[in-house]
Amino acid sequence: MDVLTPEQRHKNMSHIRSKNTSIEVLLRKALWREGIRYRKNYAALPGKPDIAITKYKIAVFCDGELWHGKNWEDKKNRIKTNRDYWIPKIERNIYRDIENEKKLEGMCWIVIRFWGDKIKNNLKDCVDEVKETIYEIKNNIYGITHGYNEPVDLMAAEDEPGYKADNE
Repeated sequence: MDVLTPEQRHKNMSHIRSKNTSIEVLLRKALWREGIRYRKNYAALPGKPDIAITKYKIAVFCDGELWHGKNWEDKKNRIKTNRDYWIPKIERNIYRDIENEKKLEGMCWIVIRFWGDKIKNNLKDCVDEVKETIYEIKNNIYGITHGYNEPVDLMAAEDEPGYKADNE
């Protein structure tokens, strides 16, 4: 049984943000300090990545454990209230994330997903993973280091026909 009234629950839920969450801001600031420039919540891409490094076609998502279903098979059994709403909702989120990732990969974007607890507890590892991915793209070794027999042709965004940089 929910200990809050429906009005209290509504107020609480309405204050949960989808953009500029604490984990996003934490990772963005760390990347900016490293000289990595990006776009926030880039609506031109499927799923509006939290961080889009357009120069290297890297989409970064900062996923909250509950909303995006971390360890979902274990956690869904622990949901006690309003199961008919929450279980399908979170499963739709998981499915949507998978579909958006497939679309991005089809557009030759590299998708990196971090769970919120990893960003909070291992921020340096997250930044290092992004930096390593950029290094591999710059040196044309991304495909080899990720299980392909040869480099993957990842064309930087500025090489695409019709690309216009922000400062043009």
